Amino acid sequence: MSSTPPAPVVTVPDAAAVLARHCVTEVGDPHGPVLLLAHGFGAGQLAWTRLLPFFQDHRVVLFDYAGSGGTRLADFDHERHAELGGYAQDLLEVCAALDLRDVHVVAHSVSAMIALLAAAAQPDRFASLALLAPSPRYVDDPAGGWVGGFSLEDVHELLESLDSNYYAWSAAMAPVVMGTPGSPDLEAELTESFLGTHPDAAATFASAIFLSDSRDVLGRVDQPTLVLQCRHDALAPEEVGAAVAAALPRGHLVALQATGHCPHISAPAETAAALRAHLDRHARHDASGATRSGPPS
Repeated sequence: MSSTPPAPVVTVPDAAAVLARHCVTEVGDPHGPVLLLAHGFGAGQLAWTRLLPFFQDHRVVLFDYAGSGGTRLADFDHERHAELGGYAQDLLEVCAALDLRDVHVVAHSVSAMIALLAAAAQPDRFASLALLAPSPRYVDDPAGGWVGGFSLEDVHELLESLDSNYYAWSAAMAPVVMGTPGSPDLEAELTESFLGTHPDAAATFASAIFLSDSRDVLGRVDQPTLVLQCRHDALAPEEVGAAVAAALPRGHLVALQATGHCPHISAPAETAAALRAHLDRHARHDASGATRSGPPS
């Protein structure tokens, strides 16, 4: 296990190239508060489809990480993207290309740690964060009192299975990750999403996720941060959500009734309600776009 290195501070020489590389799209009110949606592993910006109707009054920015969604495999760098800091650099480059300020990030799963790394690197760019089903370390650390939910042997077996047959792995893991028994349509949707990620990129990304330890970044992010924890999440146990919220200087934990690891897909209305409360609490925007801070956490 290795600690996650910090994301570098980036400048963008060619904004148009960045926007094309990450398939950046915008919806909603172009004059509203900026809401940046960062997808999880094996997904792309389409994963947010069910959530979008709840935020039509925001300027919603969507993108795909290199190797995910509609991006080209040629833009995936196995060295850069072998660490979560490489994905944080992707996120920061998108922000720089659009010159985004006062950004509210909603980040799912691994993107929670990616967003925290980005916020730690460029704190002045971000107004708040919302982390859906986050985990800074998936491997148990008995000596440190950390329950991640997996042994190191479990993780190596998972990665070996993914590397040997990504398609079979996707079909087997989708029901586990979705965590919504009785909803085969959602499981099928997630399987299809997994299969949209190239196996080579998926293997590198999965290793970066499951073998990283990002706990050290939690104490370095001062923005108000919502942690959304689901019931019966096979990847992020309830102990993890509580520990993440407690370690964040301005963390706030909300336990959802939703089950599984993807509440933005399986329970979009409940997820949106929690997000709206968080945004209303911590940031007000007037018609000119100026930000007025909400009450402290």
